[in-house]
Amino acid sequence: MMKKLFLLFFPFFLISCQGYVQTERSPAEYVNPFVDTHKSRWFFFSSASRPFGMVNLSPDTNVEGSWKSGYMYDSTYVRCFSHVHAWQLSGIPVMPTVGDFKGHLGMEAYKSSFSHRGEVAVPGYHKLYLKDYDVWAELTSTCRVGMHRYTFPESDQSYILFDTGAFLAHADMDSSFVRKINDCEIEGMSLMAPTGRRPKATPIYFVARFNKRMSAFGGWRDSTVLNELTDISGKNIGVFARFETREREKIILKVAISYNSPEQARKNMDAELSDWDFDRVKKESFDEWDRELGKIRVEGGSEKQKIKFYTDLWHALLGRRIVNDIDGKYLDMTGDTPVTRQSPLDKKGNPWPHYNFDALWGSHWSLNILWSMVYPEVMDGFCNTMVSMYENGGLIPRGPSGGNYTYVMIGDPATSFFATAYNKGIRNYDVAKAYEGLRKNAFVGGIRDHAGYEHESPAFGGGMDYYVQQGWIPERIKAKGGHKDGCAMTLEYAYQDWCLAQLAANLEKWSDYELFMKRSQNYRNVWNPENKYMQPREMDGSWCKEFKPVGSEFGFTEANGAVYTHFVPHDMQGLIELFGGTDIYVERLNRQFVEGEKNGFKHDRYYTTWTAYTNQPGTGMAHLFNHAGYPWLTQKWVRKVKDAYGDITPYGGYEDDEDQGQMGALGVLMAIGLFEIDGGTSRYPVYEISTPIFSKVRIKLNPDYYDGEEFTLIANNNTPRNVYIQSARLNRKVHDKYWFSHQDFANGGTLVLELDSVPNKTWGL
Repeated sequence: MMKKLFLLFFPFFLISCQGYVQTERSPAEYVNPFVDTHKSRWFFFSSASRPFGMVNLSPDTNVEGSWKSGYMYDSTYVRCFSHVHAWQLSGIPVMPTVGDFKGHLGMEAYKSSFSHRGEVAVPGYHKLYLKDYDVWAELTSTCRVGMHRYTFPESDQSYILFDTGAFLAHADMDSSFVRKINDCEIEGMSLMAPTGRRPKATPIYFVARFNKRMSAFGGWRDSTVLNELTDISGKNIGVFARFETREREKIILKVAISYNSPEQARKNMDAELSDWDFDRVKKESFDEWDRELGKIRVEGGSEKQKIKFYTDLWHALLGRRIVNDIDGKYLDMTGDTPVTRQSPLDKKGNPWPHYNFDALWGSHWSLNILWSMVYPEVMDGFCNTMVSMYENGGLIPRGPSGGNYTYVMIGDPATSFFATAYNKGIRNYDVAKAYEGLRKNAFVGGIRDHAGYEHESPAFGGGMDYYVQQGWIPERIKAKGGHKDGCAMTLEYAYQDWCLAQLAANLEKWSDYELFMKRSQNYRNVWNPENKYMQPREMDGSWCKEFKPVGSEFGFTEANGAVYTHFVPHDMQGLIELFGGTDIYVERLNRQFVEGEKNGFKHDRYYTTWTAYTNQPGTGMAHLFNHAGYPWLTQKWVRKVKDAYGDITPYGGYEDDEDQGQMGALGVLMAIGLFEIDGGTSRYPVYEISTPIFSKVRIKLNPDYYDGEEFTLIANNNTPRNVYIQSARLNRKVHDKYWFSHQDFANGGTLVLELDSVPNKTWGL
């Protein structure tokens, strides 16, 4: 029933959220934040957030667990509005209430029911009605300051709660403190307890200001109310501000955060939000999203496709968070004690952003490609973050959280990230330090040696000693940590070695180039010629008998052998030769797609699928036909996969693991018909062509990085049936290859494709 109601009211939502009808909406107006929120994830939904914002303010319907938490569309209660929805980070829950005080009884006591009637969520803004308290809540933000506007009923018992000791998402709060500064301002801190992924307790500081004087300020410890406080500290505490309100009176609250100190939070507020103009901030937030999303403009296609496209692009700029203050100060947690450090400065004298993010694992087929094309400055910022962590802690990270190493997932995906950046001319960071750190990671003692969440040092679960000595990693390594999947690690390390070789070549480090190119062939050491699969091996070198191509994850990371057998993005011709030639390879790959289509190309918990577009290891598979001489099959299957993930309701669209923009970025690339199977890491990067779903795509180029102003793709005769490329022209010249160079892209130009419903099996060869 709820799904039917959403579909009924959704067109009205798209119009009413801006207050007027437009025949052609702007990019941000197409975004639907509710897509696939029925089983959300803590960092998935952040409505009142800027691109990469430190503050990610949104309603929390569920607050326990990293999964199925945050905003869940079918939940019927709001428990709080919290300010941080990030990889292993959370904090500063706020809740308005009216009537008898319940703050000391916990969220289950003071939560409020709500419905979707009248609810509005667009980029940078959220509005909903709290039924239990007759309060309308509105949220917006700058990068580092959350702004709340609560419309209260008449009452002398109107409260705003700060439940600073409450459990949020990942862990308890070890402790917190709050102090009253004056009748309009408080400050405080919550200390997030360690998790199995983020190993150290991590603080988040805040300063909160009201546009009205409090009638009273108090708090609670455990279940005891404490009135007339000036400060409070400890475990399981919280505070309240009480107000006497007139009917429909609006109280505005500003909450600035910092990971360094209350003083830094105050500095962030004073710099970013010194006034109380909620509507101006709401508009500026929306306009910022519109500018960033508008760097890709599309024409043609259906309204549904445009909604999904810009929602995908929104996710690609949403999930990973800035964690430095306005002046560039950030918290380094890589050592024994926390240290406040300073971000390096860009050419204009401004500090580079310092980021918090989940693993870059798998981003070679999503964010790396999209960001390097459209947002190269973002890649520079992430590169600076990782170089700084190397200088601070001795390792380039896989996924930092609040300045901590998390050792999330496997391998060293930063290698492909840096190779893409440098080889496309994105180089505003200490290149020598970056290469030094990446080279260290490629040997024993580097980050590859840390299996998933293996925090011990020295670490062994990543198996680098085996890899260096014998060229492959066995199963059943006796070490702590997860994802000790020898076959998967061997395949991913081989690809990362090739990426490092490409970077070494462009840096003219020729001995390293030869070393890593030789190691990049290690994928052959887990190829079983008898069954034509990549197969896990025992310590003695024999093939593991538990191996099954489908129905088991054994030996592989979040995928199965059927999917990982194709994970040789750096040497597809070598893989095809192992199969016995093009025809044999294409027959296998096509059969896997035929089977995978039966369950919507979804990864499932039993690993029974033959293709998987809901988790990272298989998300390049449809583009492999290009490399086997069958571009028309890439065009066919990319479109089928894209159509399978076109849902724009709260009940589909991503289906599983939208890892901080990775699946969104993949959706964008499929929609515009460009991809790079090697992740853009080659010495001379090229873009591979599939069929855009739009008749025209215009990509604005950043003049600080690229010479051209715009790259345009035109797809003539584009209809849902016409998915096959008949011919192409690049800058008015006949183009008969399935790829073109990054240099052609960077110079700007136009690619024109002629489409039809029947494949041209000779184009692109």
